[in-house]
Amino acid sequence: MAALVGRRALLQACRVHFTDSHCASKLGSSYFASRRYVGSAKSVFPPVRFGASARQYSSEAKDDLIVRYLDGEDHGIVVVGINRPKAKNAISKNLVKMMSEAVGDIKKNNKVRSVILCSLVPGIFCAGADLKERAKMHQSEVGPFVSKARALITELGNLPMPTIAALDGAALGGGLEMALACDIRVASNSAKMGLVETKLAIIPGAGGTQRLPRVIGVSHAKELMYTARVVDGIEACRLGLVSHSVEQNKNGDAAYLRALELAREINPQGPIAVRMAKLAINQGIEVDLATGLAIEEACYAQVIPTKDRLEGLAAFKEKRHPQYKGE
Repeated sequence: MAALVGRRALLQACRVHFTDSHCASKLGSSYFASRRYVGSAKSVFPPVRFGASARQYSSEAKDDLIVRYLDGEDHGIVVVGINRPKAKNAISKNLVKMMSEAVGDIKKNNKVRSVILCSLVPGIFCAGADLKERAKMHQSEVGPFVSKARALITELGNLPMPTIAALDGAALGGGLEMALACDIRVASNSAKMGLVETKLAIIPGAGGTQRLPRVIGVSHAKELMYTARVVDGIEACRLGLVSHSVEQNKNGDAAYLRALELAREINPQGPIAVRMAKLAINQGIEVDLATGLAIEEACYAQVIPTKDRLEGLAAFKEKRHPQYKGE
C-alpha cells in the first residue's frame, strides 16, 4: 500500500516537473544585460572560449550576485557567482533576495542543464550569516530572516537540474549549508568548511542539521557540529562531504574549473533524463526500497514519450553523437 501511495504521489510530482521543464517563457534579448565580468576577482569566472550573458540581481548592492548563462558549446551551463568581498560573501538580506530571484529564474528555464554555484572572491566561498547585519536586527527580525534564508536554500536544493558547488575557499555555517543543498560539491585542498554555529550558542538554521547527516552519516555529522570543527578539502573528501578535492592553482579557481569540467560532462546527456534521475534519487532516498522502486518507475514513465529518447536510439543506430533538445 505504501508503495502504491508513493507511486501515485510521485506520478503527480513527475508531471509537475516535466511540465515545468517544458513551459518556460522565452527570454528576450533585453532580459539579460550582456557583459563580461570585470573586477578584482578575475581569477574566478576565468575567460571562456564562448560568450556569455549575465544578469546582476540588483537591490542595495548591485554587484553582490552575478549570474552568467554560458554560450557556445557550454550553452546550458549557468554560473552563479557570489561577490561580497568586503563581507567575505556573508549572507545578507540583500543577497538572499537576489539569490531567490536568480534561483526562481533558473528553475523556470528549461534550457538550463546544470548550475555551478561559486564565489567571485578569492579565498572565500561564503563565511555564513552576515553577523554585522544580524547584530543590528531586532530579536523579532531574526526568525523571519532565517526562515527566508532556509527557504532560499531549500529552493536551491529543489532545482530540477544538477547543481554543483565549487568551494575554492572557506565555506562556514550558512555557506556550507548552501553547498550541502547542491547535488555535487568540489573543493580545493586548502578550502575550509564546517558548521560552526555552536560557537555562537546557536545551531545551523538553514538545513545543516538535516543535510549534513544525510551526506556524511549521523555520527560524523554530530561530531562536526558538536565541536564546531573546521576541516580542509582533503578531510572533507575523506568524509564524503565533497566529491572531489583538487590542488589549488595560482589563480585560486581550481575547484571552479573542476566543477566546470563536471558540468561539461553533464551537458551532452539527455536533460529530461538527468532531471528525472535527480528526482528519483532525491525522492527515493527518503523512503523504503519498495516505495523507491515505485518512484523510479514513475520517473521512468516520464522519459518514454520524449523526442530525446527516440533521438538517443537513432543516434546509437547511426553511430553518431545524439543531439538532445530537452523535448
